[in-house]
Amino acid sequence: MPKVKMPRKSTNVDMTAMCDVAFLLLTFFMLATKFKPDEPVTVVTPNSISEIMIPDVDIMLLTIDPKGRVFFSVDNKNNTRKNLIEDVNEYKGLNLTPQEMAQFTNGASVGVPFNQLKSYLAADPVQQKEYDKQTSGIPTDTVNTSDQNELAAWIRMARNSNPKLRIAIKADGDANYPEIKKVIRTLENWKIYKFNLITGLKAVPPGTAAYEIQNAGMKPQ
Repeated sequence: MPKVKMPRKSTNVDMTAMCDVAFLLLTFFMLATKFKPDEPVTVVTPNSISEIMIPDVDIMLLTIDPKGRVFFSVDNKNNTRKNLIEDVNEYKGLNLTPQEMAQFTNGASVGVPFNQLKSYLAADPVQQKEYDKQTSGIPTDTVNTSDQNELAAWIRMARNSNPKLRIAIKADGDANYPEIKKVIRTLENWKIYKFNLITGLKAVPPGTAAYEIQNAGMKPQ
């Protein structure tokens, strides 16, 4: 008997529902995403072959620009920034308003002395950019008990607000070493001997031990 051939029919998949879901998700992420504030200074870090990534949370970032000015920042996980500015306000008697403290909580790095912090936080974003251009940075010294070492106070109070903070130093390649040494000495005075140096990534030079390790399928430490 002859075989009966079934007619072939094209398969149509209705993508309408999937498109609706995709656009709903896209809209949600656009509305819910909170963009990270811009850093007040641009820093060009030296390059290294290290591939270790710095996490985005529980980080204290100490930035040193080409002029040697120091800027301080922490992320706001578990309200670290909110608790920190409340402690700073009480410790230094700055009489910050709720709006000024909210400005710090939602902002990026700060690089002004304590006696200028209230004026800085009361300024609008355009005025703050002008502050950042003219500021001398957070005062540092090699002695933590010195009134000139305000960075030491920032570090101490930040670690009190969040003991899990990991410290990263982001220094410009043109920054003078004595200014970087002040920051490192401040950490050492607080018995902090483990911190990260943020660098750019470059290729491993051929002929080095790290190159041989990389070719063997292992990442250099």
